Amino acid sequence: MSKDLLFEIGLEEIPARFIRAAMEQLQDRTAKWLEASRITHSGVTAYATPRRLAVVVKDVAEKQEDVSEEVKGPARKIALDASGEWSKAALGFARSQGVTPEQFTFKELAGVEYIYATRNSAGVETASILAEGLHGIVSSMTFPKNMRWGAYDFKFVRPIRWMVALFGTEVVELEITGVKAGNVSRGHRFLGEETVIAQPSEYIENLRGQHVIVDVKEREQLILDQINKLAEEKNWTIAIKEDLLEEVLFLVETPTVLFGTFDPSFLNIPQDVLITSMREHQRYFPVLDAAGKLLPFFVTVRNGNAVSLDVIAKGNEKVLRARLSDAKFFYQEDQKLQISDALAKLENIVYHEELGSIADKVRRIRKTADVLAGKLGLPESTISEVTRTAEICKFDLVTQMVYEFPELQGTMGEDYARKAGESTTVARAIFEHYQPRFAGDEMPSSAAGYVVSIADKIDTIVGCFSIGIIPTGSQDPYALRRQAAGIVQIILEHKLPIGLEEIFETAIQIHENSRNTKHSGAELRNNLYEFFGLRVKRLLSDNVSYDVVDAVIGAGYDDVVAVVARSLALSAAVQSKEDFKIIVDSLNRVSNLAAKASEDVSIDPALFTDEAEVKLYETWQSLHAPYQEALSAKNAEEALRLLSGLKDSVTGFFDKVMVMAEDEKVRANRLALLAGINSDTKAFADFSKLVW
Repeated sequence: MSKDLLFEIGLEEIPARFIRAAMEQLQDRTAKWLEASRITHSGVTAYATPRRLAVVVKDVAEKQEDVSEEVKGPARKIALDASGEWSKAALGFARSQGVTPEQFTFKELAGVEYIYATRNSAGVETASILAEGLHGIVSSMTFPKNMRWGAYDFKFVRPIRWMVALFGTEVVELEITGVKAGNVSRGHRFLGEETVIAQPSEYIENLRGQHVIVDVKEREQLILDQINKLAEEKNWTIAIKEDLLEEVLFLVETPTVLFGTFDPSFLNIPQDVLITSMREHQRYFPVLDAAGKLLPFFVTVRNGNAVSLDVIAKGNEKVLRARLSDAKFFYQEDQKLQISDALAKLENIVYHEELGSIADKVRRIRKTADVLAGKLGLPESTISEVTRTAEICKFDLVTQMVYEFPELQGTMGEDYARKAGESTTVARAIFEHYQPRFAGDEMPSSAAGYVVSIADKIDTIVGCFSIGIIPTGSQDPYALRRQAAGIVQIILEHKLPIGLEEIFETAIQIHENSRNTKHSGAELRNNLYEFFGLRVKRLLSDNVSYDVVDAVIGAGYDDVVAVVARSLALSAAVQSKEDFKIIVDSLNRVSNLAAKASEDVSIDPALFTDEAEVKLYETWQSLHAPYQEALSAKNAEEALRLLSGLKDSVTGFFDKVMVMAEDEKVRANRLALLAGINSDTKAFADFSKLVW
């Protein structure tokens, strides 16, 4: 026998950004409690709106499953005394398990006999434990921010105002912070009223009748359908940003899409400013034409029905006019500020108490960028663009527009730099030096953009590491992981001929020359290398298996472009299975024996006594130079092909040659040969990491 279970927690409005995680958490904790309680069911479905979190569980068993458990007791020699009677230890074990000694069995474990008791536990009625279980689920939930209310110590995301807890048609006797569960839910705050839920299967439709769409997917589809219909009717492109859609989704219980207009004169302000103001302040969707140009309209979603939409639209238009008027004022005032004056203001803005002002950071960025540009062999004209970009890359941080909309840093810098007479390349590079801002973002395209981007990011990382700020667990307040990933992606995108250690060393030297560092030397360098290693590993894992990643990482990852090329070539070779496995087995055998070689012994061809070792030596010598050239050219496929050419010679060598010969010089010479081959092999990958 089974019944459906409904549990709804009614709350004051929950912050939209918390709701999806809270809904999923309630679903997960409910499912885990049912499993731990041995209560079968056919699925847990979660629902959420700004004022409620709920789950409906289908076909919940009315009784726990019975359980039979075998429990190990003391060893036989302890359980029985000298006369063969049960000892106190055995009798105590029997009492603790609720059995009699006659029910004991003996089993051997690791050569020792133990007594075992079989404990049978009959399942209890589900209804008898639901209240305690649901209370425990609610109490165990966690949120980014909690609240306490009244005189209660209980914490939750927002105060609980009502609860519905139904097992079939029966109300579960549950009380939290003075709120007793019942069968009465509440509809839309303004359009609905209280509604009685007779049984869980009626939950969705009852609330629909009270202007509440509890199904998140259904509510989202309603919003999208209305937006798409409006776009089709008006021949508009309505830009739907996923995070904005997610926020709007959890701001409404009954979504109704409407549109409004704003004064076209505001279109003289940069499009990004208008869109940011609409999205961030008003939660509006911008309207574009077919060419992607902003039109003087906006789309919003009302938490209610379609009554008096014209009045609602006018109210939104009035609020937006005030917002855009502020943006227009900021934009006009900012253009009166000279870049030189803005840079002077950076002297008074603290970046970090141990890392100086933002002006100090800019000076370090410029020095780092100049060194990197030189190492990359950029032409003088480009180096001049790099220098100028680095000098002014942060000037827009003191503008009123960026103060109001921090996410426009770089965007406004580009616009203001153009208007101040800076070159198109430098202006664009100011924007690009923040890229990539997030996973999947575009990479900086210009040399000035990517050089300054690397310089900015590595200055932040080295600065933080040098004062002991290193990300741990989920804590990364300075987004160092994202910035390190950005450097790796930029190097790969532009195939830059520079190693990670060169970049580290450049930034470290500039930091040490300009300020006192708490952490430096080998420890700082090792921490940086390991930190970036994890970013490289994650990048590789997107395209190849974990064992291939471990193998190529084992050969080093200082050259990001090379390690990616090696991973792709090795992954393709591994797909050939048996053919390549024979090669890998041979190379691993070489590696195992090479570990026994002495570093101070060089190869002497005159000591070769067997044709097989002569052939191996000659084959290796013929491949060594082109193999090294292929590695240097990052032609990983060719390098691996050449390395594979050793297979027959290595196999013949091990078939016919006794490496550990009695003659010490012969033995040392053979080990030196294997060590030389292994040195080449290890430059490509640690093949022992591959899993077959």
